Amino acid sequence: MGFFESISQRLQGLFRSLSGKKVLTEQNVRDMLEEVKTALLEADVNVRVVRRFTNRVLESALGVTVLKSVSPGEQFVKIIYDNMVSLLGDQKQDLNLLGPDVVSTILLVGLQGHGKTTTAAKLGLKLQSEGRRVLLVAADRARPAAIDQLEKLGQTVGVPVFRGEGHDPLRVVDEAVKLARKEQYNLVLIDTAGRLQVDQELMNQLVQLRDRFKPVETLLVADAMTGQSAVEIAQTFDQTVGLTGFILTKFDSDTRGGAALSLKTITQKPIKYIGVGEKPTALEVFHPERMASRILGMGDVVSLVEKAQEVYDQQEAERLRQKMASSTFTLQDYLDQIRQVKKMGSLQSIMEMMPGMAGNVDLTQNEGQWKQEEAIILSMTLKERKNHLILGPSRRQRIARGSGTSVFMVNQLIKRFEKMRDTLRKVAKNKGMQQQIMTQMGMPHPNRR
Repeated sequence: MGFFESISQRLQGLFRSLSGKKVLTEQNVRDMLEEVKTALLEADVNVRVVRRFTNRVLESALGVTVLKSVSPGEQFVKIIYDNMVSLLGDQKQDLNLLGPDVVSTILLVGLQGHGKTTTAAKLGLKLQSEGRRVLLVAADRARPAAIDQLEKLGQTVGVPVFRGEGHDPLRVVDEAVKLARKEQYNLVLIDTAGRLQVDQELMNQLVQLRDRFKPVETLLVADAMTGQSAVEIAQTFDQTVGLTGFILTKFDSDTRGGAALSLKTITQKPIKYIGVGEKPTALEVFHPERMASRILGMGDVVSLVEKAQEVYDQQEAERLRQKMASSTFTLQDYLDQIRQVKKMGSLQSIMEMMPGMAGNVDLTQNEGQWKQEEAIILSMTLKERKNHLILGPSRRQRIARGSGTSVFMVNQLIKRFEKMRDTLRKVAKNKGMQQQIMTQMGMPHPNRR
């Protein structure tokens, strides 16, 4: 299961049951909201937040003008969508960075074990890729392991780390900022000390760092899986240090979503980034409207396209389209596409961006099938990959042994490939069919009136 999957499945089932209703009455709206309330509470959303959310939805639903152009179900989904976007923060919030000729300082705070140091490296890489000259600073002087970890992560992602000497974090950061000005870095990203729980010593140290270095952002790194606990931790840090926003880690895990759906309402501070995997690039800007679409089963095609653009070269895509249209698409091309899709993230995360697909596919089976197919193709020679028609019985037996599979599995792969190739050829040659597929992928747009 992925992030919000439990609540998403509950809400999508609810909306399907609405599709047969011809009118929105006060009674069926109240009945539906009871289901919504249960789903939110089971997702560990704060009780105050749930009450405020359902009251707003009820007020909107009872006051809405019934439209002839959409069904009552679509109208209710639109009302839920609008209020959920508001719950998640209305719109994405960019970092409040200073100009490129001035050093901006960001303070990352949080408890030990919530992924703060790893997130520091991911954020450093992301901001560096956006044109910033980033210097990571190891200000957790209580744990030597944290300093070593940040240094190793910095080497992995290609972002310089200021290690410093001694046990005084203020002195280390002071030296780092001086170096940044001298060497023309324009962003200093400080990985502060963490604790297993909030304590006065930790808070005093963070307040001193804040007062001395005046960070443009003080971001709490919190584990999305901790639910209500993350909200309580956020309140404590905000009251003492003064947060400007959040980064939620482990968003790709089996999380109920309570933290993400509660933080903005309780603290009035936005979620700015979410961690969606272990890869250095697995840190995404948080878009409330896109996340609301995913939760409600509408997918997130915009994010999917953005991910695809990051890994697909336009000329390569056109070359591939031409190969598909002329039936010269080979097993080697298929292997290349499997690897390209993997760069976009897990199959789970990709499917959640596809409208109506989350929860409707056996992802475990599909992930396993991809690995198996990759092993089989890699056991072929390049000549065999480029022309599967030469794969006679003896070659198939050799490939099965080399991939640790069976001749039956090799045969199944080739059958699937040939069927897929025929379909791709038809689609690549027929622009009308391409448009039809895109239309079928879509659902009623949440902004449709």
